[in-house]
Amino acid sequence: MRKVRESTVPSQRTPRRPRPTAGQHVRPVPEPATGPGLRARARYWVDRTVVRGVTALVGWLALACLGLVAPVSALLVWTDSKAPDTLQGKAATVWRTVGQTLRLGGEVGPPLRMVLSVFLALVSLLYVSFLVGIVTTALTDRLAELERGQTTVVERGHTLVLGWSEQTPTVVAELLAAHAQHGRGAVVVLADRDKGEMERELRDALPPRARVRLLCRRGRPTDPAALARVTPASAGAVVVLPPDAPGADAEVTRALLALRAVVGEGCPVRIVAAVRDGAHLPTARLAAGPGAVVLDVDDLAARLLVQCVLEPGLALVLEDLLDFAGAELHILRPPGLPGRRYGELAASCPDSCAVGIVRADGTPHLNPPPQTVLAPGDGLVVLAEDHRATVLPAAPAPGPATVPFPTRPRTAAAPRRALVVGWNHRGERVLEGLAQGGVAAVRDDGAGRSAAAEAYDHVVVLAGPDRDGQSDPDGPVLEALLHLRAGARESGRSVSVVAELTDARNRRLAPAGLRADLLLTGRLAALLIAQVSQDVHLAAAFDALFAATGDGVRLRPATDFVPPGTEAPFGSLVTAAARHGAAAIGYRPRHSPRPRLNPPKNESRHWGAGDVLVVVGPPPGRPPELRP
Repeated sequence: MRKVRESTVPSQRTPRRPRPTAGQHVRPVPEPATGPGLRARARYWVDRTVVRGVTALVGWLALACLGLVAPVSALLVWTDSKAPDTLQGKAATVWRTVGQTLRLGGEVGPPLRMVLSVFLALVSLLYVSFLVGIVTTALTDRLAELERGQTTVVERGHTLVLGWSEQTPTVVAELLAAHAQHGRGAVVVLADRDKGEMERELRDALPPRARVRLLCRRGRPTDPAALARVTPASAGAVVVLPPDAPGADAEVTRALLALRAVVGEGCPVRIVAAVRDGAHLPTARLAAGPGAVVLDVDDLAARLLVQCVLEPGLALVLEDLLDFAGAELHILRPPGLPGRRYGELAASCPDSCAVGIVRADGTPHLNPPPQTVLAPGDGLVVLAEDHRATVLPAAPAPGPATVPFPTRPRTAAAPRRALVVGWNHRGERVLEGLAQGGVAAVRDDGAGRSAAAEAYDHVVVLAGPDRDGQSDPDGPVLEALLHLRAGARESGRSVSVVAELTDARNRRLAPAGLRADLLLTGRLAALLIAQVSQDVHLAAAFDALFAATGDGVRLRPATDFVPPGTEAPFGSLVTAAARHGAAAIGYRPRHSPRPRLNPPKNESRHWGAGDVLVVVGPPPGRPPELRP
């Protein structure tokens, strides 16, 4: 058999590839792969070393340190002119330098002595390392716990806000302003949300240079363990807000049950809660217990809308009345109040405006007759800058000089018609409230286009059904306002418009040129919750103030109480309004949309056409009685 000798020298000619036949699959020839680079190999080696655990890391770290320290120490000794001349002495000096650098003792002598010194140095090194690790871990865990907002709050007299919703920033801002009036205090927020996010959203609510604190903690308000961390038993007031999610009222009920489980049945803590659906109001009140106040925010929003329809231009007055910037309602109980008449007390308030009285059982009487006598336990409801308003003794100083005022009674208002544009879950309550106020309402679902708006006295534009998945409830409102403005320009008749908005940023987007009250119902509800949290007796007073019938906030021409062109102080108009059965609390200048509530009573100005007096009095359909 013939042997074939294989050549060890590779051929310089590239072998010819066979041509594929028809239908034959050609497999691509792979390109020669290049091996991984030095950097990739180094990274791979580091990864394998880390995977092996702490022992491998410590070993390689020791070898790396010795590989760097030992040569440098030897170089340092060999270049020292004072180093020993012998090799043994230089080696001992190198050993000491290495030991001092690596904290390994560096003792010289017999081998046993050197081993023992290294052992003690290692024990000391391990002890210090473990101590540093324990302290670092404890500090890291503590910082992480602070970041998570799960630490315990140790406060007394603070206001606790449970839950997060679109109303929370407004409520917190008003509560901080209320605490700033007292010069101290804290507001604590507990919600199932990231602590950092809550602090960022509420950072602008903190008043500058005020001795108040804002504390945010993360936890579910329905969890008693989370509630215990914010010490609700020592709080001055607890506010429970419904979240922006389905089943919000059920969450409020569970939070109230958890709150009672933590503070106990007999703990005297002011509790103010809010529900979105009036059907859950009885259940929430049972869970809150006696003495607590549970508000129906949807019913409140509907009533405020009705108020603005009955009194065009009232939106800014309501917002100014409910916030803590400026004057707000207070209940005063100074010594010597029982036995005095309301009319005499109203004239004895130099820095506030009397609005009514609250009986000892909490029943409010707004704008009562002047001869009403206060009984023990009754309080005087006033509009003042803070709770330190003055009530003069029984023999007050002479009040401001009065001026002649008209004695003609106001005629009853003519029947009015309103067009309701849009629809949401508050629509039925708005229709009922308008009917109680003597306004015949017609519903229109065509965004103001299917019905002639100029044929009505008022137009009410409701926000979209925000709880039915609509992302922008204010979009249809802005669209309806545009159509109403176009219709007013074509017809030449301007109609009073009341529009409901859910986002304060959309107020500036509303088209100009309309006689429109833009009502932020969610913000007004949040302002009312903050007011009631400071005094639960104000809940009944506001309930009577915002009723469609009875004495409420009204706007009257100033010329109904003083002759046009007369220069007189505001106190004179207070006296004139009292003679006509109304309590004056402020005015709106003719050239400004902003009202001035509780101005100084000695502030004098010329009163003319266009000036509006803000009073608490009977509705437009009932002329006020002339009181002596």
